[in-house]
Amino acid sequence: MSKRSTSRTDVLARLLGKLYGAAAVGAILSEIEKLLGQYSGSAKSSAGGTWLSEKDILLITYGDTLKDDATSPLHVLHRFHKEFLTDVFSVVHILPFHPFSSDDGFSVIDYHAVRDDLGTWTDIGDLASDCRLMADAVVNHMSSQSPWFRRFLDGDEAFSGFFFEGDPDEDLSTVVRPRTTPLLTRFSDANGQERHIWTTFSADQVDLNYRNPAVLVAVIDVLFYLVSKGARLLRLDAVTFLWKQPGTSSANLEETHLLIKIMRAAISLLRNDIVVITETNVPHRENVAYFGDGHDEAHMVYNFALPPLIAYSFISGDSGHLNEWASQLTLPSDEVCFLNFSSSHDGVGVRPVEEILDARELQSLVDASRAANGLVSSRMLEDGKEHPYELNCTYIDLISLPQDGDETLISRFVASQAIVLAMPGVPAIYIQSLLGTRNDLGLVAQTGRSRSINRSQHDYGDVVNALSDPSRLEAKVFDRLTAMIRKRRQHPAFSPYSPFDVVDLGEHVFAIRRGDPQAGATILCIVNLTDRETTVEVPAAGKDILTDGPVAAGKSKLEPFAVRWLLNE
Repeated sequence: MSKRSTSRTDVLARLLGKLYGAAAVGAILSEIEKLLGQYSGSAKSSAGGTWLSEKDILLITYGDTLKDDATSPLHVLHRFHKEFLTDVFSVVHILPFHPFSSDDGFSVIDYHAVRDDLGTWTDIGDLASDCRLMADAVVNHMSSQSPWFRRFLDGDEAFSGFFFEGDPDEDLSTVVRPRTTPLLTRFSDANGQERHIWTTFSADQVDLNYRNPAVLVAVIDVLFYLVSKGARLLRLDAVTFLWKQPGTSSANLEETHLLIKIMRAAISLLRNDIVVITETNVPHRENVAYFGDGHDEAHMVYNFALPPLIAYSFISGDSGHLNEWASQLTLPSDEVCFLNFSSSHDGVGVRPVEEILDARELQSLVDASRAANGLVSSRMLEDGKEHPYELNCTYIDLISLPQDGDETLISRFVASQAIVLAMPGVPAIYIQSLLGTRNDLGLVAQTGRSRSINRSQHDYGDVVNALSDPSRLEAKVFDRLTAMIRKRRQHPAFSPYSPFDVVDLGEHVFAIRRGDPQAGATILCIVNLTDRETTVEVPAAGKDILTDGPVAAGKSKLEPFAVRWLLNE
């Protein structure tokens, strides 16, 4: 090995020793080295490493959001990117595309296969050749119908201890739950013996047991396999719950952070340009801990407090909480950044702002979702009571009023996305937001799942027709968002790692300055959160890069939901 890879191996060995003990390190490293040899054909890394730039914007989508009877959905997605988005989105995040049994892909049956109804690994590779591909690694749990779990129940020695078993008589009340379903699910093995398996998310999603080093090795094999198939960003799903310890919260434990560090260290031995992203829908203070020391854990962390805070700001017309929270954002190094978003395949989680918004303010978000014909999902607290967990609603509906006309609705929504694009980090746009999709109550009735409200599927021909008609809401949303993204990509001030400061321009306005004035141009991003005209004091003259028009210093009027990106050179 090179000196660099030897150093990385030393780091990996140290981490493994902390988690499993010194005596186990040699055997685990030997297995990982076998995997490195197996996947060595993927070992050539790009010169850029994990560095991201202002040109990196991420599209979130299911593999079958767009459908055409004539070809596979993955091929349709690739066509959509080539025809509409090559100069807009450099990264495409395809949500789990493996065979699954429930939860729209998050109950994985086989990590090494692509669903037949989506396409093939060739389709995945073709898309990865035209953009950076982000793939999901659903590694907290897998399907109860998976071969791994069947072999576990059958007594296959190779899968002994692969899934986490619990004692139904043990007090598990301190375990943090994201759902209201029972933590333990009873299964019968091949000998008729009852096995009580931890099922953090649902009875069909059986939790892996990382106390068994063979599980870690098997998961590293999955990560390497995804990389070998073209993934350059890996989203580690639901990692909050990776390590279980009865008698504790079993959330965000020190061992969980060690596991993420081990996974990153192993991946870096294969390629040095793989970006590791953690998905941890928890209070902000706990969420940012997944950056580690800024060099050893996640390269990117989902900025989970942002969606509910933006929503609250537009619903209340008050920037106070957003200003205060954003002004306190810090990062442990200049090698890491946030993944900023407002909407995704899941609902808008409210846990991340439980320490920011009070009960009345949280209730206003719940009320807004219900007023928009959205839904509210709950989780079980330690005292046995249910508490709002996420708002199931499209973002465009969540932040709008029932009486809004199309123009107001569009302007309000585009203004919300302008904040996502302006925040320090890499912005991500969900395909339903890009297409102006509204609450799909019909799909909820069909599936019986609240999250289906924001998981519509679209005929590709219908999408093309809608985007080609400038009078359609879908086209207006799409055109305004993509135009804003194209402008953003032209300015280094929007680098994920560039400095920022929040500028107080009044309670009805959110303003953030991006870029280092000592190093070059800065951009002051100003958003009117209200449906009323307001006046702000612009601190310095500049050019609005969205309109190419000049803006003088001093008092300036902002129309309802106005967005100004002022370049100061």
